[in-house]
Amino acid sequence: MDRNTPQTSARALYAPIDPFDQRVVDVGEGHSLYVEQCGNPEGLPVVVLHGGPGGGCSPMMRRFFDPSIWRIILFDQRGCGRSRPHASVANNTTWHLVGDIERIRTLLNIDRWAVFGGSWGATLSLVYAITHPDRAAHLFLRGVFLMEQRELNWFYGGGAGAFWPDQWSRFVGMVPEDERGDLIAAYNRRLFDTPPHEQTRFARAWAAWENALASVQSQGRSGEPGGEYARAFARLENHYFTHKGFLDHDGWIRKNLSKLAGIGGHIVQGRYDMICPPLSAHLLAESWSDVSLDIAPFAGHALSESGISDRLVAATDGLGRHHAAQLRF
Repeated sequence: MDRNTPQTSARALYAPIDPFDQRVVDVGEGHSLYVEQCGNPEGLPVVVLHGGPGGGCSPMMRRFFDPSIWRIILFDQRGCGRSRPHASVANNTTWHLVGDIERIRTLLNIDRWAVFGGSWGATLSLVYAITHPDRAAHLFLRGVFLMEQRELNWFYGGGAGAFWPDQWSRFVGMVPEDERGDLIAAYNRRLFDTPPHEQTRFARAWAAWENALASVQSQGRSGEPGGEYARAFARLENHYFTHKGFLDHDGWIRKNLSKLAGIGGHIVQGRYDMICPPLSAHLLAESWSDVSLDIAPFAGHALSESGISDRLVAATDGLGRHHAAQLRF
C-alpha cells in the first residue's frame, strides 16, 4: 500500500538532492528498472523501497537522509514509475523484487546497506531482511504492513469504510452488489479483463479510495489520480493482494522474525493510520527485540505528514551520526 500524496509539510526534510547517477538496469524476464543514486558516493549505503506495490519512487524520498553521510539508492519496482514495461504483472512477484534488490546491490558493489521502506515498502524491507539478513544492516520502517489477511479485510472488507462511509460507498459502488463480498476479486476482473479505458476507470477508483485516507487531515477529497499512474498502482496492488503477497502462508513475516536477530530497526507509525493501523507495528515490535517503535500521536499514513517525516529524519540522522566516522556499516 502507499499512495504518494501531493501535500508536503515536512519541516525536517533535507533540501532537495539531485542524483549523481541515474541508469536503467535490465533485470531479465522482460523487465528493466530505473535506478538512481544521490548523496555521498562514499557514504553509508541505504536502499529506499517505495510503497504500493506500484507507487514508484519520488524526489521527496531522497530528502530523509543527510546527503553528506548517506549514499541513497532509489529504484522503481517492476511495472511502475520509470521502470518498464509499465503496469505489467508478468514475472512480477515479491520474490522477483527481492532478487532485483540483490541485483542492484551487487551491481553497485555494496556489501551491506540500510533499508528504508513504508507501507508495502515496509513489507518488502522485512521480506528482504529475513531472506538476506547478512546484507541488511538496519531497517527504517513506516506505516507497517505485514501482508496479512486481517489487514486486507480491514481496508477492503469494510473496516476502514466504517470511518469513511461516503468514500467507501463510491468505492464499492463501482461493482455490482453481488460481487461486493470480495472487492479485491471484483476489481481484479475489471483491472485485467476489460478494455484499457475501463481498466483506467477502475484503477482511478482503486487509487482514489486509498489516497482519500492517507492523511490524518484528509477530508476525503483526494483529487483524481492520473490515469497512467493509477493503472500501474491499482493493477500491481491488486495483483499482489490477490496472491497474498506471494508468501507461503498468512503471517509469514511474523513467523520468520527470528531471522532478524542482531539487525536493528526503527519503526515510525501514525497513531491514526487508516490504511495500515498501528496494530501491525505493535505486533512487529513485540516480537523483534532490536527495534524501537515511535508512534506519531497525530498522524496518519502519509510519508509527507510532519509527525511522520520529522521522526524518520531523526532516526536516519541518529544512525548516520553513529557511523559517520567510518562511513560504512
